[in-house]
Amino acid sequence: MLELKDVTVRLGGVRILRNIDLKIERSSTVALIGANGAGKTTTLRTIMGLTEMTGQIDFDGTVLSRVAPSRRPGLGIGYAAEDRRLFSGFTVEENIKMPGQVAGFSEARLAAAMERVYDILPELEEMARRPAGAVSGGQGKMVALGRALVIGTNLIMLDEPFQGLAPALAHRYADALRKLRNTDPNVTLIITESNPDLLRKFAERTLVIERGEIRNALGAVRHG
Repeated sequence: MLELKDVTVRLGGVRILRNIDLKIERSSTVALIGANGAGKTTTLRTIMGLTEMTGQIDFDGTVLSRVAPSRRPGLGIGYAAEDRRLFSGFTVEENIKMPGQVAGFSEARLAAAMERVYDILPELEEMARRPAGAVSGGQGKMVALGRALVIGTNLIMLDEPFQGLAPALAHRYADALRKLRNTDPNVTLIITESNPDLLRKFAERTLVIERGEIRNALGAVRHG
């Protein structure tokens, strides 16, 4: 479904990702664990086409590394960045709808996508008319998840979603992910996290990234 082949990323001449070979199967939930600076965010940004890389990325039969970054969400890839990146002058609902509108969804398709979002995250419907700039940091992460859900019908990538969340909201976020998995078992989830305990019971597969290399949970370097 998603495969990285010999992917290397350099920033300022320094290798951030080092010859990564990784295959992720459809419908799986994968935790990518690593310390700050290990390469978790760079891995997700590279899949989205937001870095300069060498190697190849294949996604669901498409050579993703040949697809412009602006077109990748249209393949059904949702991405919630660590910094949430909401447009403060727009309402919560306008922020959530934006990826679908950019991808050219019809009104019917966008309405169906929003129904899916509100089914999984009903609190966002209650916040729909609120300016995005007025939500708390934790609420903003929920909005970012909703936005990823609109477009992410095949793959959803969440970068440090639990970072900074109060325990009650972290529990609610995890519940939403479980409901997503139960209602849409075909979607693939990649979730990055610094603390492995937060995802130990949720993820079906745990990978560790250290110094730009992907390792399995036991620490052995992965070669494919």
